[in-house]
Amino acid sequence: MNKKLFVLAAGLLGLLQCCSSPVKNGLKVAATPVPHAEMLHYIAPDLKAQGIDLIVITTEDYNMPNRALAEKEVDANFFQHIPFMNEQIQQFHYQIMSIGKIEIEPMGVYSQKIKSLSDLPDNATIAVPSDPSNEGRALLLLQAHGVIKLANPTSLLSTIQNISDNPKHIKFLEVDAAMLPRSLQDVDAAVINTNYALQANLNPMKDALALEGKDSPYANIIAVRDGDQNDPKIVALKAAMTSDKMRQFILTKFDGAVIPAF
Repeated sequence: MNKKLFVLAAGLLGLLQCCSSPVKNGLKVAATPVPHAEMLHYIAPDLKAQGIDLIVITTEDYNMPNRALAEKEVDANFFQHIPFMNEQIQQFHYQIMSIGKIEIEPMGVYSQKIKSLSDLPDNATIAVPSDPSNEGRALLLLQAHGVIKLANPTSLLSTIQNISDNPKHIKFLEVDAAMLPRSLQDVDAAVINTNYALQANLNPMKDALALEGKDSPYANIIAVRDGDQNDPKIVALKAAMTSDKMRQFILTKFDGAVIPAF
């Protein structure tokens, strides 16, 4: 385990331990900080009014929330899309499921060196997420904008080995998703998830060279353990997260960088 991952893991485990004492009618939800934790904090008073104490546990490590959910350290998580969840279920055999699509964060291509993808030089380096579902997502975005072609142009799980045409001989650097904004100074471009772009003060609507469209299959979901979907606290969480109030919050707060999926 590398040092950063160890720190992230230890941080989340510490938060889980500090919240491990019983909370009457408490509901623990693991989430990445932006925008997921922000959205959860926004509806916490509404749940409180129903007698539910929402406890939001934040992490930047994509591997921790599903593990915490499966091990009953949290009651739900909010950070991932269905392709990522399905990949983790296949890999780790988690008994978890989605209870609903909440929002889409269009993945974008960013650069500190060029102003347009057409300006990419020969032998440029592009950083992409290293986890399987987000790497495939990044490659689909680059394909949609003519940078590459994939052997299976519709696969959600393509890797750099599945690139069939690379006219500018682009070199690809696989990077942990949370580290992609920091890689911008070292590469010609990077394909970054919107939550990490927002944390790095990048404005997807202004700074991205290219963005996914609204038809993206990568809507972020609330996940729970299979069998808990009818728990009254989970039902209340879903209702609050798919309310008209939440829709207006998303549209106002994120100004198009996050799009409601309900």
